[in-house]
Amino acid sequence: MVGGGQGAFIGAVHRIASRIDDRFELVAGALSSDAARAEASAKELGIARSYSDFREMAKAEAAREDGIEAVSIVTPNHMHAKPAIAFLEAGINVICDKPLAATQEQAQAIADAVKASKAKFVLTHNYTGYPLIRQAKAMVANGDLGELRLVQAEYAQDWLTEATETTGNKQAEWRTDPARAGAGAIGDIGTHAFNLALFVSGLRPEALAAELHSFAAGRQVDDNAHIWLRFNGGARGTLWASQVAVGCENGLRLRIYGTKGGIEWGQENPNVMTFTPFGEPKRIITRGGAGLGGGAGDWTRIPPGHPEGYLEGFANVYTDAADLILGQGDGTLLPGLEDGLDGMWFIDACQRSSADDGAWVAR
Repeated sequence: MVGGGQGAFIGAVHRIASRIDDRFELVAGALSSDAARAEASAKELGIARSYSDFREMAKAEAAREDGIEAVSIVTPNHMHAKPAIAFLEAGINVICDKPLAATQEQAQAIADAVKASKAKFVLTHNYTGYPLIRQAKAMVANGDLGELRLVQAEYAQDWLTEATETTGNKQAEWRTDPARAGAGAIGDIGTHAFNLALFVSGLRPEALAAELHSFAAGRQVDDNAHIWLRFNGGARGTLWASQVAVGCENGLRLRIYGTKGGIEWGQENPNVMTFTPFGEPKRIITRGGAGLGGGAGDWTRIPPGHPEGYLEGFANVYTDAADLILGQGDGTLLPGLEDGLDGMWFIDACQRSSADDGAWVAR
């Protein structure tokens, strides 16, 4: 693991997710850019091999007979590119947190390294691992919704309602720093909503128009965004991303409507999805419940009625990554480089559109 040392929320999430299905063992890490903190973090976690620099780690692990097979990169956005490239060049598989990078230039550098390497690259858009999201994707592909018309995605939080970045909150500090994050709400959570809309619908974006706003005094990045989307085939969509919506905790929602039916799903109650065929009563679909068929049982671990959620969905991504690395799966449900490049286009297009008074920006 690179990053994810003491006090890092997302590093702990990745570690838990990687171990749920007993597919990974954490044996090496460059957990902080501060050598003392890196060593202390490794000692706390019982990591056998601690490095003070990711370059040293990539070189040393590639040379070991028992060297690592994959690295998880859980640093702030601006520090994704250099570690990813170093490990890809060393022939080590990379599992990288989203978004792909902080800038388009960094993203392109990663893309070039992926294409030049034999190693695999996975981007952890973890919400694609939720069983009912994968069920929804299968239903859309099966034609259960008919020809798609409308895609509505939103991700609403309230944790940045005040200028939390000025109070010593390290998560808020880097996520609201344009140099480290590259963007505000659109990059932090908007890319999740955008990725989920594309993952389930199978549609491709043709253009978008956006209005970004910073409500907290002195904030240098957006904390609220309203975005209009045009998809191939004529479907239309909207996306709302906000970190100043008081009362919203982690309100990721997706609604998709076609000529034959519609589906609705929300992350805060992820074990339930509604499906409504046109002219018929609404149906409630539950995670692992009766009548799902297909691969639904492959994405869940415990019987219906026992809630699964964030960590288990994240674990599905890690388990699929393990299969891909070992040549046991095709990785069709895994987010990768192209998904990351889609996200970078989304961020850049939103910023350009908003700067041009909401003008449409084509893909």
